[in-house]
Amino acid sequence: MTPTMQPIEQIAKIFKDTFGHEPAHIARAPGRVNLLGEHVDYNGGFVLPAAIDRATFIAFAPSTTLHSSVLAVDLNQSALIAPSTISEKTQPDGTPLPDWAHYPAGVMWSLLKENLAAPNLNAVFASDVPRGAGLSSSASVEMAFAVAWQTLGGWTLPPMQLALLAQQAENEYVGVKSGIMDQFASACGVEGKLLLLDCRSLEWKTLPLPEHISIVIADTAVRRKLTSGEYNNRRAACEEAVKLLQNHLPEIKSLRDVSVEDFNRLANTLPHEAAMRARHVVEEIARARQAEPALEAGNIQLFGALMNACHVSLRDLYEVSCPELETMVAIAQALEGCYGARLTGAGFGGCTVNLVEKNLAEKFSSALAKKYEDETGIAPGVFITHPSAGASLL
Repeated sequence: MTPTMQPIEQIAKIFKDTFGHEPAHIARAPGRVNLLGEHVDYNGGFVLPAAIDRATFIAFAPSTTLHSSVLAVDLNQSALIAPSTISEKTQPDGTPLPDWAHYPAGVMWSLLKENLAAPNLNAVFASDVPRGAGLSSSASVEMAFAVAWQTLGGWTLPPMQLALLAQQAENEYVGVKSGIMDQFASACGVEGKLLLLDCRSLEWKTLPLPEHISIVIADTAVRRKLTSGEYNNRRAACEEAVKLLQNHLPEIKSLRDVSVEDFNRLANTLPHEAAMRARHVVEEIARARQAEPALEAGNIQLFGALMNACHVSLRDLYEVSCPELETMVAIAQALEGCYGARLTGAGFGGCTVNLVEKNLAEKFSSALAKKYEDETGIAPGVFITHPSAGASLL
């Protein structure tokens, strides 16, 4: 049985048991891993994510009631989402929506705000994307519900437009000021391809991942301690750097517009912390630009070296690593077949991403898991993944 069959069969059975009939549709929306371009999406830079073969699956059908009934299998909880009480973030009886329900509710809210039909539905959903690990489990939930409402609402939007509506839900309804990368990768994923997104223009293209390379994700099992405060401090430091650099470079709008040469010349005009944060961003955007020709040429050694350099920068300049991530990366980089390893996502826990020779990927994964557990006493989750298609009906 393929790994994805289990959640599909599970949600279809629970749907029938709960609502007394088969679901009308099943949709899938993947999580994502980012290979390069970390903490640059909110600085107008370039990111290089891939949709992964772990996803949120939703079984759904239209409902004749005045609300949507949503059952979250992984949490064994349900919620009622009604257009009439959605803006108060409450259920029809006045009780608060549980936190997890803010994601589907936010998508409904976002669609209704844009005058797109979001008919009431009955839905059962489950996910095999690890929660809180930096693999965009929340964006995969949002995109799965966006596909469900698009299906029942009888309208169609291009995937990027759907991603922007889901991002609006996360920013304005859930209250997390994330960039577009997560929803974009979940919506626009392409089987076997990496995605290069310009976060300013939203133009994107696919880049090849060589046939002989596997992506291995290693979950430290330490959950992100990145409070919104820490995240917002780093955003603020980047914005401060832009304001101060504009005294010398009046034409710049964001760190995206600052060359490495200009930054080196002007870094000493910035306060220490702002200079460190901005240096990471400016150099990381330069790395993402180098990655494109490297991948087009199949130069995986150079791409792996750029990933390794990104990790050092996230650790030393952006200061978003933690001891467990350091242990995981150091072990991986010393193992046979590893081209590059780094923390992925916001940091302070969560996952690392590793580029590994395909025929050594199984051996690499088991050695990494064993050595990490030996050193930390924590059993990690290590799995081999590949770039997958974006959100759709099955």
